[in-house]
Amino acid sequence: MAREENRPITDLGTLKALAHPLRMQLYRGLCVARTATASQLADQVDEAVSLVSYHLRKLAEHGLIEEAEPQSADGRERWWQPSSEGVSIRDKDFRDAPERAAAHLAATRLFHEQRADMYRRYLDERPTWGPEWNSAAPDSESLLRLTPAELDGLRQELEALARKYEAKGRAAEAAGDTEGRESVALHVYGFPFRV
Repeated sequence: MAREENRPITDLGTLKALAHPLRMQLYRGLCVARTATASQLADQVDEAVSLVSYHLRKLAEHGLIEEAEPQSADGRERWWQPSSEGVSIRDKDFRDAPERAAAHLAATRLFHEQRADMYRRYLDERPTWGPEWNSAAPDSESLLRLTPAELDGLRQELEALARKYEAKGRAAEAAGDTEGRESVALHVYGFPFRV
């Protein structure tokens, strides 16, 4: 089945399914691994396989993940994969009712907290990554004067650039070039503020 590049989430049920702390961890882990079993994911998140299986089924009910081709001869293993290359959740799709806006805000806060936790873990583990990774890892802040249209243009360019590097990395990996290649999280926030 051809996978969508980026699935927009516009319904409240799917948003709530993804905005569960463990489900988001599982979804993110599955996006990194590309395919995995409940047992493999349970090891990553340090939870019981039965609990992970339950939450994977909930993600599948909302079309966020799907069964994958078996990666081993063990027919008892159920393999999973994301049903799209990613998801997009936009504020504009949840502004029409207070409960939808509140759910979007709660989900956004959860996603941000999990991203911040990932970055804090990197900072704690920074000495183990070595000078090459630490020099390459960006940590910057830019304070710009933009219109909403200019900020949207910047967002689109940054997303296109990230997709370019993702495709480049996947192509290299598919060609067998795995030396020194690691999973990399790129978190970009752009928002208006007043001083």
